[in-house]
Amino acid sequence: MNPVDLALCLAVDVSASVDYDEFALMVGGYAAAFRDPGIAAAVAAGPRGAVAVAMLFWSDAGAQEVAVPWMRLDGEEAAAAFAEAVDLAPRLPRPGATALGEGMAAGLALLARCPAEATRLALDVSGDGRNNQGRPPGPVRDIGVAAGVTISALAVLDEEPDLLEHYREEVIGGPGSFVMHCPDYAAFAEAIRLKLRREIGGLLLSGPGMREGGRG
Repeated sequence: MNPVDLALCLAVDVSASVDYDEFALMVGGYAAAFRDPGIAAAVAAGPRGAVAVAMLFWSDAGAQEVAVPWMRLDGEEAAAAFAEAVDLAPRLPRPGATALGEGMAAGLALLARCPAEATRLALDVSGDGRNNQGRPPGPVRDIGVAAGVTISALAVLDEEPDLLEHYREEVIGGPGSFVMHCPDYAAFAEAIRLKLRREIGGLLLSGPGMREGGRG
């Protein structure tokens, strides 16, 4: 795979707190985002004209699966192909506990296996619950930041209204890291579209769902 401006791993919570309707809204939101003309333009806007993106589903400590392998996105057609792959991705990991730290570790390992040399490395974490199994997320975050990865997050607050603080304190880190939130999965599509536009295009968006901070 040719060099890219950004290698982005999308690490998605599919634990038991995410029912199948919510899973459909979440995955559909990611797919819709990559069909957005602004994101399709952003993937090709950097000096190298492309980004590499993969999607990982995670649940409990023994359940992480690559849902969509690494793809090189260099414009609208490639972004639409990635969206189609997301739409077709089966819910492979069994529903279980929320092993957030383990999911982040699997995402960092997937980033390390990216077949393209990348100027920036980013881990995008989305979910609706605190870590409740396996290694804690904070030390995993610190390992990622030390390796040059920027970790940002989207917290869905329907299960745990204080999840935003957990993500801010324990998950995000690195240069330009940020956390956003949405009230429920019905609002996920718009929130993830804004988040991805910022991550891919480096846009300095602001709004009520934006929260800066983190280590690094």
